Amino acid sequence: MIHSRIIGTGSFVPKKVLTNHDLEKMVETSHDWIVERTGIHERRICEKGQTTSDLAYEASVRALKAAGVSAQDLDLIIVGTLTPDSAMPSLGCVLQAKLHAKKAAAFDIYAACSGFLYGLSIADGFIRSGMHHTILVVGAEALSRYTDYEDRTTCVLWGDGAGAAVVQRHAGKRGILSTHLHSDGSYGDVLHIPGGGASHPATHDTVDKRMHYIKMKGNETFKIAVRALEDVVQEALDHNKVKAEDIDLLVPHQANLRIIQAMAKRLNMPMEKVVLTINKYGNTSAASIPMALDEAVRDGRVKENMLLLLEAFGGGLTWASALIRW
Repeated sequence: MIHSRIIGTGSFVPKKVLTNHDLEKMVETSHDWIVERTGIHERRICEKGQTTSDLAYEASVRALKAAGVSAQDLDLIIVGTLTPDSAMPSLGCVLQAKLHAKKAAAFDIYAACSGFLYGLSIADGFIRSGMHHTILVVGAEALSRYTDYEDRTTCVLWGDGAGAAVVQRHAGKRGILSTHLHSDGSYGDVLHIPGGGASHPATHDTVDKRMHYIKMKGNETFKIAVRALEDVVQEALDHNKVKAEDIDLLVPHQANLRIIQAMAKRLNMPMEKVVLTINKYGNTSAASIPMALDEAVRDGRVKENMLLLLEAFGGGLTWASALIRW
């Protein structure tokens, strides 16, 4: 049986650390309040002049090295991001140029926090169809560029970073067993950036109204996310005829510790089997799953033949899951 298999991972975060105590000096908040509601202690923030493509490049180089392949071996580059360096060219094309991956086509996926899993699903389909053999899938974000540091309800959440995975054709039982994608645009205003697109192009008015920052209805997002993630996780289990107790490791999108704990409880899964990075990186949107996966691979938690469950929920609204036999 032909599968697509992740053969190398990599991640990268900026050096600059923004702690909860730093945020206490910027807005009306407290370390304890942030930790209690989100599980976040600190996050990484891009330096002046540092771009999303810089983060994506470093994560990709590490993933390629881990996979033992060169950029010239890549057929395709897929980047999940909502914070590209510019509206055009795509971040995928910018990354392709930086890597000198001259044989690879490149494009972006705009699915917010679900972007990496959407990209992984597309890569899996291309490989299974025979169209491509070796694909780089990246999740990269510079969310600090879209964070309103006057909004105490959202500025505590977002961080910057990138994660990458090299996916390759594999004949055998290991690899990506299935992916499951969903969306519901009727909830678009629950989590969105209203300014900057064709509806509200940048003007003095949109800037004055702070429309170019991330807006979120927190309570509504939480309720929808828990319900949607429960459904898409069960969909992956049912599709592959496995039970929750068969999962060796859960690699969730790092949005909120409460959401992650709620999912682990529904799966009757001990937190020791859940990969957590939210405490030190915050919510890095499309980058969070590949960053968490890379950390678990590099510290030895991910072992051969393990069954991994990945799940994400983000703006759009979008949500997704993937089941992988490592």
